[in-house]
Amino acid sequence: MPRKPAKKSPAKKPSAKKKSEPNPQIAAAMCQMEKLMATGELITQKDMEDILATLHGRSAGDELSDEEVDARDQAQQIAFDAMEAKTEAQALKLARRALKLDPDCVDALVVLARIETDSPRQLIKRLQQAVAAGERSLGATFIRENKGYFWGLTETRPYMRALAQLAGLMQGVGLNADAIKNYEKMIELNPDDNQGVRDPLLGLYLATGNLDGARRLLKDYKEDGSANIVWARVLYLFLTGDKPGAASALEIARTENRFVELYFTGQRRIPKAMPEMYSPGSEEEAVLVLDHMSFAWAEHKEAVFWLMDQLKETIVQKKTPMKPKKWLQ
Repeated sequence: MPRKPAKKSPAKKPSAKKKSEPNPQIAAAMCQMEKLMATGELITQKDMEDILATLHGRSAGDELSDEEVDARDQAQQIAFDAMEAKTEAQALKLARRALKLDPDCVDALVVLARIETDSPRQLIKRLQQAVAAGERSLGATFIRENKGYFWGLTETRPYMRALAQLAGLMQGVGLNADAIKNYEKMIELNPDDNQGVRDPLLGLYLATGNLDGARRLLKDYKEDGSANIVWARVLYLFLTGDKPGAASALEIARTENRFVELYFTGQRRIPKAMPEMYSPGSEEEAVLVLDHMSFAWAEHKEAVFWLMDQLKETIVQKKTPMKPKKWLQ
């Protein structure tokens, strides 16, 4: 009797694999990229390096719920609108709306501070509150873990902007020690110094006679050949007693921007308004150098007199006719 073919047991359907959750660190890095792209700013290689570095760190919103994160993001977008508002009334309305969503929205606090205060001292106090709000919002752990590439994280930028404004205002009213502390904090958080605070900090170091600070800063940014740096190096070398070195540095500084010397020695009248744009070697750039460094030179009048002597010597050399060459018979 023929055997019946054995029945095959029905094949088991492969169990559906559970969809894996996205890696939270990668998701955070992608979020940083999206925020950076939304600003419309050029994304540099350093920006990419900073974003990749966040894969090993925590986000400022790690301890927040999704609703709280969304509220922060919405508040920041409204704060951007407030910063670009055409009228103070519109800016106030938007800033207050942002603060209802996020009471620690730094940009919104800064907008209100600038509109609601009528003296530098009051503004300093309000900016200090905005900076404190930024530190609360970011959290001590986040700040500690991300020190060194701060500007690459878009969520840090309102805090860094507020710090820069606070330091600049403190410098403007003569609170130089406090201004130096805030500039140093910014350099420590972001050594790449995307905001260019090395320039006013260098001027403050030289003005207050902190030659160790100036030496350190000049060493850290020795690759920076900008007019502000090279002219600061002239003054630094003079103050250290190295006049031959200062004279050599002066020749380099003149090739970088020859107009700076004319302003420092009173040969050019200081313009009333700061330039909106400049090009390397231009008078506009010289005015910016003057803004950062004139206080330092004014504090060391012997350096100004030396510079005037150097300028006079150069003028005399240019006016002296060259002697004709004697040809050998």
